[in-house]
Amino acid sequence: MQLDSGRTLYYGKGDVLTYRTYASPLRAAAIPESAYTGDPNVIFAHNVKFSVSGEALLPSFTEGDNSLVVATDSMKNFILRNAADFEGSTTEGFLRFVAERFFARYPHISEISIEADRLTFLPLQVPAGGGEFAVSPLVYRRSHNEHAGASIRMKRERETVAIVSHRSVLKDLQLIKVSGSSFYGFVRDEYTTLPDSYDRPLFIFLDIYWTYTDIAHALDGSTGKYAAAEQIRDIAHAVFHERNTPSIQHLIWQIGLRVLERFPQLAGVGFESNNRTWETVVEPVGSLRAGVYTEPRPPYGFQGFTVTRADLESAGRPGGAS
Repeated sequence: MQLDSGRTLYYGKGDVLTYRTYASPLRAAAIPESAYTGDPNVIFAHNVKFSVSGEALLPSFTEGDNSLVVATDSMKNFILRNAADFEGSTTEGFLRFVAERFFARYPHISEISIEADRLTFLPLQVPAGGGEFAVSPLVYRRSHNEHAGASIRMKRERETVAIVSHRSVLKDLQLIKVSGSSFYGFVRDEYTTLPDSYDRPLFIFLDIYWTYTDIAHALDGSTGKYAAAEQIRDIAHAVFHERNTPSIQHLIWQIGLRVLERFPQLAGVGFESNNRTWETVVEPVGSLRAGVYTEPRPPYGFQGFTVTRADLESAGRPGGAS
């Protein structure tokens, strides 16, 4: 974060692990690609990173004057204790709630950046009698797979505070498609050793991030306008399954268009992807199509891309820019 002078100045606390139980339920509007319709939020858990800035803090750096320094340990306690008062259901809403309360408590703070990774706990099936199974309302399993997150930056302007930027994310999605992907027709010259591939098992690591045209839709999970990370994930699954794609670049383009079609409240969607395609040891042969592969050797390829509403319009798909 920068002061008006252009100087970088911030400090804060990371790895604030916050396990809140029984937050308000999240309701998500149904889409064709996903069975997800919401979350009861029995466990509403996050790893929070919180930082502050302001001209009033400059003497703590230049003069060693700590009289206006809120200790990072106090920041941790502030986040943990205020989590109990949060009445919403989304990560974005929680971040805004904490930041607004911090601004109110410490009027000399002029800017706050707060982000969080959602810590995922999955419900379990338990015996319900008569050979049937049901979801336990009490026991959950910690997941270390892909997870949602968000970041918000807020700034004080005179007597008001406002969100100046935001981003919602789905991190660490890892997908393998064993057939139906290709890569050929690329530049060939004296540096090229990679053979053309007309059907390859494609393994990708993928982060997806998106922004809302109206941030209010991210802050309130009761209106049905919230774009849940679980639904973004399921769209990626569906497009990867449906499309025979000539590259990762084209795959993320198609995922981006589908996301914007399904969620007209989003301003845009972006991607950071890695190519982790397995190295072939034994080519697939016979009717069983049995092949053997191993981990690829480093280095790895990567891609970055954003898709906007104008792209949707150019592609002739519904929901483009008006």
